[in-house]
Amino acid sequence: MTSLQDRAALVAAVAAQYTEQVDRDGRFPTEALRAMKEHRLLSAFIPKEFGGEGAALADIADVVSILSQSCGSTGMVYAMHQIKTSSLVTHGGASAWHRAFMERICDEQLLLGSATTEGGGIGGNLRNSICAVERKGERFSLEKVGALISYGIQSDAILITARSGPDAPPSDQVMAVFTKDQYTLEQTMKWDALGMRGTCSDGFTFRGEGDAAQIFPNDFGDIAAKSMLPICHILWSAVWYGVAYAAFARAQNFVRAEARRTPNVVPPGALRVAEAANMLQLMKSNTTAAIHRFEKAEQGGEDLGSVGFIVAMNNVKIGASRMACDVINHAMLITGINGYRNDTPYSVGRHMRDAMSAPIMISNDRIFGNMSNLLLMHRIEPSLVA
Repeated sequence: MTSLQDRAALVAAVAAQYTEQVDRDGRFPTEALRAMKEHRLLSAFIPKEFGGEGAALADIADVVSILSQSCGSTGMVYAMHQIKTSSLVTHGGASAWHRAFMERICDEQLLLGSATTEGGGIGGNLRNSICAVERKGERFSLEKVGALISYGIQSDAILITARSGPDAPPSDQVMAVFTKDQYTLEQTMKWDALGMRGTCSDGFTFRGEGDAAQIFPNDFGDIAAKSMLPICHILWSAVWYGVAYAAFARAQNFVRAEARRTPNVVPPGALRVAEAANMLQLMKSNTTAAIHRFEKAEQGGEDLGSVGFIVAMNNVKIGASRMACDVINHAMLITGINGYRNDTPYSVGRHMRDAMSAPIMISNDRIFGNMSNLLLMHRIEPSLVA
């Protein structure tokens, strides 16, 4: 089998053929998903013992970036699938049902969706739920209203959060897996957004029923703190890096074309290219540093879920979401009307619109609010090597 990155490049080439259609029509990148399944990208993160490749987080992030350079929606779909896969990899090993389900993902190349948002004022606060699981013997059911489920219709299975029982408080949550034959989706809202249009993040009322064994043995707070949120911030950052890099590459090509037209004259956009390259390097450095810290924390265990770890992961997300917009804004200024228009090789309008989702996905303001409380009790480490 060829390398993961080589296969990702083949999928990215497919995605690139349809990215303008996906964006214009707000449709799911069906062709890119078909290529992902053909090249077995969906099971790359799953350990070899279950039929996957046991790929490192750094390799998964690289694939996300490669795909996002061709199509931000395709990269985001892959990132969100792997975020849900990480919960199975990290917290499903003690459960026979979840181990068997990981084998199914590998055999059938299943696409995983996520239902962690909810109506009723909860919105994107994934650490609170209104809906609750209803247990009847070895079976359980739940109904979730107002769930924003990215590519919900295209998903082969959905991982969903809920209160652990009807009498549990909003933060006492569990997460469960439902396969496509176990739930129904009643669409309540159509995704017609500024950017990331191909994620098809429609609103639904979810109704499902399954075996109680499909509920993760760990409570959701543990899953969120130790795998889902840090990996979410890392892989989202990889998406935005890929989108920003693609816009930067167009701006750099524009300046190079200008330089060829006027030899011995430095194009006026060259300085901004250097500034954008600096920001890209910061994005890359922050993301790779977060990957190293997460992998080190996983080996030791003590740092996962600590205040310092949470602050560091949150900062990665905030930094990447801001710098991506700054890089693309520089690309727009460099390319001028050629970048502003949608019908030139230097167009960066789609990239800008996709990147505008970054500060909104788990709102930066909400993250800053949570961090302001954490920083009352935590001192930022002054050492460069700690």
